[in-house]
Amino acid sequence: MVSAGEIVALQDRLTRLWHGRADEQENSAPLNSVDEWLDLVARQHRANFDLWHIEDEARAPRVSDAELAAVKRRIDQTNQLRNDLAEELDRKLLAWLEARGLPKADAALNSESPGLIIDRLSILALKIYHTREEMERRDAPEGHAERNLERLEVLKEQRADLAACLDALWQDTVSGVRCFKLYRQMKMYNDPALNPAIYRKTGSKGAREQGNEGTRGQGNERTWEQGNKGTRERENKGTSAEEV
Repeated sequence: MVSAGEIVALQDRLTRLWHGRADEQENSAPLNSVDEWLDLVARQHRANFDLWHIEDEARAPRVSDAELAAVKRRIDQTNQLRNDLAEELDRKLLAWLEARGLPKADAALNSESPGLIIDRLSILALKIYHTREEMERRDAPEGHAERNLERLEVLKEQRADLAACLDALWQDTVSGVRCFKLYRQMKMYNDPALNPAIYRKTGSKGAREQGNEGTRGQGNERTWEQGNKGTRERENKGTSAEEV
């Protein structure tokens, strides 16, 4: 069910496509996968893609305080979606394993789950794309291309190592040697019952009670089709944006 090579190839293809840099064959390929698993991988990658570019808006020069506050809220919402979808990846894998009597109860526990590794691979796909973009910049200062070529080689090595770890974890889990758990992120900043910056300002009992139900999963109502709309052209070609 899990193939790191397939996941990396999908993340790279979608990154080029959403940036408008896909070749003719990629543009003609169907955007929605018939494979529910890969569709979920793609949705999780889209959340990271959106988060990367929203963060760039916050770093833009001369942004107003009001604009920055609005961008910060979008960052929080998108990061919540990113984490929700990473958890959903693990939940789907664990359901597949449970139907087959896995993972084994006495298997060694892995500290990182496949969903978290796939999230890291997603971010590396974005870093690799933008580093290559910087390497090819024609208006860059002297030495810029060389520095980014070095960065690119490091990122590619890191991704290859991480992809190999994902394959090894999955194979060991299927064979009963290792196991993993669903680790909830337990984000607090979007929950009006847990974030004092919200409940002390509003003083709303209704907001606090509503918060007990949690805001987790709200972002999942966003459809895959909606996620494919509105890709913003990057004005700043920097590579400094990092994941939240």
